[in-house]
Amino acid sequence: MTDRAGECSVVQLGQTEYREANELQERVRDAREAGRIGDTLLLLEHSPVYTRGRRSSPDELRQEPAWYAERGIEIVDVDRGGRITYHAPGQLVGYPIVKTADVVAHVRSLERVIIAALASVGVEARARADEGSDFTGVWVEQRKIASIGVHLRRSITTHGFAINLDMDLEPWQWIVPCGLQAEITSVAAETGSAVDADVFAAELIGLWAAEIGATAEAISGERLIELIAPTDAPLA
Repeated sequence: MTDRAGECSVVQLGQTEYREANELQERVRDAREAGRIGDTLLLLEHSPVYTRGRRSSPDELRQEPAWYAERGIEIVDVDRGGRITYHAPGQLVGYPIVKTADVVAHVRSLERVIIAALASVGVEARARADEGSDFTGVWVEQRKIASIGVHLRRSITTHGFAINLDMDLEPWQWIVPCGLQAEITSVAAETGSAVDADVFAAELIGLWAAEIGATAEAISGERLIELIAPTDAPLA
């Protein structure tokens, strides 16, 4: 098995259904663990969905599941840390599937990358890790602008971060986001203007690669599927 330290790929998938992305993460993690690929960042956007982490409680949903279904929002339980959060178009979601010996340091590094990326579009943000695990993520004063939740198996991470760029914020009010009575914000809400999602993603990619000490190589989704295929897979 090859460690592939220093290798770093970025795959921009566009809008992807949550369950499909979750299944892809599992396959990428298996390939990273087997040494078929290096560290990999998946960037994408989800259709409306609430995801509940391992620390979620039922009272974080303010309504019955059918009420959300009527509004086109799916509810999915996941194995990441943290509580309930929301994904929808206008939000940049990133799944860094990386090898790490320290998951807390990994989370802190994601906070630093997001804070720096937000500074590039005129948003002054901060981390609040010293206030407890419930405050993991990135904040603008007391308003949350980015969520982070990860899972670690055999030193390989899955799940990651979600940054609110220019999304409808009303559905956040229908839950107790991250288990907190916190206001949720976005880049558009803070700056009063839309952000160029492609430019922002490019900035974030550069910052992430620098943070892990690698040079990012952009690859397509199709190339990723080729790379993560088991070596004993039958040829088509």
